[in-house]
Amino acid sequence: MADTPGSNGAQPADTAPALNALAQYAKDISFENPNAPRSLTPQESGPQISIQVNVNAKQLADTDFEVDLSLEGNAKIGEEVLFAFDLTYSGVFRIRNIPADQLHPVVMIECPRLLFPFARQIVAEAVRNGGFPPLYIDPIDFVGLYNQKRAETGEQGMAPQTVA
Repeated sequence: MADTPGSNGAQPADTAPALNALAQYAKDISFENPNAPRSLTPQESGPQISIQVNVNAKQLADTDFEVDLSLEGNAKIGEEVLFAFDLTYSGVFRIRNIPADQLHPVVMIECPRLLFPFARQIVAEAVRNGGFPPLYIDPIDFVGLYNQKRAETGEQGMAPQTVA
């Protein structure tokens, strides 16, 4: 007996949910070491490190979305800035066969989750190239970040192109 498409419970390839990264790129990157070489001397205490994370998305075509993962941070001892960085790492994703009610979470959670390891490495190398030990950012809970943004804006079903 020959198998027919979908007879074993699998979906045909043209209707299966799909998330594909079409491109990844550093859209904007900045690293500042404003007090060098003084900031490179050993310090008595460790720095206070602050990191802000933001995710933005816009729809480019019916199935294509550009997602920006922005990481901005600095390291200070007291009020003196040791270093500061700002990175927007982006990707273009093709998303097919995802139900409309699940599209926004896929764009705002799964896409930045895929971008994060690359953005993390860029920040670590920039900090290291600035004369400091590499800064390896802890994993980010994109589900928690997504839920926090939704709670702040009070929206339940935001469209990907309207999220800031």
